[in-house]
Amino acid sequence: MAYKVLVVDDSSFFRRRVTDIVNSDPNLEVIGAAVNGLEAVEKAQTLKPDVITMDIEMPLLNGIDAVKQIMEKSPTAILMFSSLTHQGAKATLDALDAGALDFLPKKFNEIASSKSDAGNILRQRVLELARKRVPRLRRVTPTPRSTTTEGLRPQTTPSTPAREIGKTAPSAFRRSSGKKYKLVAIGTSTGGPVALQKILTQLPEDFPLPIVMVQHMPAAFTNAFANRLNTLCKIRVKEAENGDILKPGCAYLAPGGKQLIIDGTESAARLKVIDDNSERIAFKPSVDISFGSAAKIFSGNVLGIILTGMGSDGREGSRMLKAKGSTIWAQDEATSVVYGMPQAVTAAGITDISLPLYDFPASILKELQHG
Repeated sequence: MAYKVLVVDDSSFFRRRVTDIVNSDPNLEVIGAAVNGLEAVEKAQTLKPDVITMDIEMPLLNGIDAVKQIMEKSPTAILMFSSLTHQGAKATLDALDAGALDFLPKKFNEIASSKSDAGNILRQRVLELARKRVPRLRRVTPTPRSTTTEGLRPQTTPSTPAREIGKTAPSAFRRSSGKKYKLVAIGTSTGGPVALQKILTQLPEDFPLPIVMVQHMPAAFTNAFANRLNTLCKIRVKEAENGDILKPGCAYLAPGGKQLIIDGTESAARLKVIDDNSERIAFKPSVDISFGSAAKIFSGNVLGIILTGMGSDGREGSRMLKAKGSTIWAQDEATSVVYGMPQAVTAAGITDISLPLYDFPASILKELQHG
């Protein structure tokens, strides 16, 4: 049976375009459309779609407020459409905070090599979200510079156990592994903005290591996302710049559309941001490239973390880190929006442990023997 999709947009042209693309996949069926946020909230309850595609700017009720109401009344997987502007980035991040799971540029051909590829990207994203069960979770509005953990742990049910897959979680350890680290490296994609926010906001100001983060995200979004995290976290967060020297207590976000490489020596590591026009590498930034460079500079002294995301980017970079003796953790399936990237490293036998999202902050601090 086909997954049911609700299309929400005040443009009749865009509604028809999305409908035609979605309906061309036999596994998907558009069962309705809404022209504003209020209608979207009503139809989400009556039609019970598996996925909703949602515009941001609409009359009567905008997409962000519509997402909030839908997630309160009838939780559904929501894919946002956004403009590739600073304001569009801010609104999209607000929508993800409200409960949306993923986003695409409204002109999604801008991230595709051809018209047919653009349609494939949309269908793939919708299918991935349709397969994800969306539980009713307690929404959390982070408090700037707050260290509170209240509300971060989702309410679980027997069908979504809050436990790791097949191994004992660090949260159950009586002590850390005792390994010494020089860097934390994180790779993620779909669902990553919320996952990164939930982890980074729980780290203390005196966090002892630098953090390098690769999030699949358009170039227009990464600076806005880094600035947003910086206002919410006790550690410093910035979009990585060419020549940045890695410093403890600072998290560096790879710029969209470019590649982030760690250069120098372990005691004097710095970042290189390079343009990449190669068609051979699908992701810009790429987790594999950044993790691979970390393996060359820091050898076995890296705690590598793969979070929720579509595809397998990060598997080969994690393999390189693991071969040098580094530690690799992955997010578990139950708390991943899309269990693609974590599954890829886990299935390859690279992962040391799988963790639920909400266990990462305490587990990282315990493993680093900090606090």
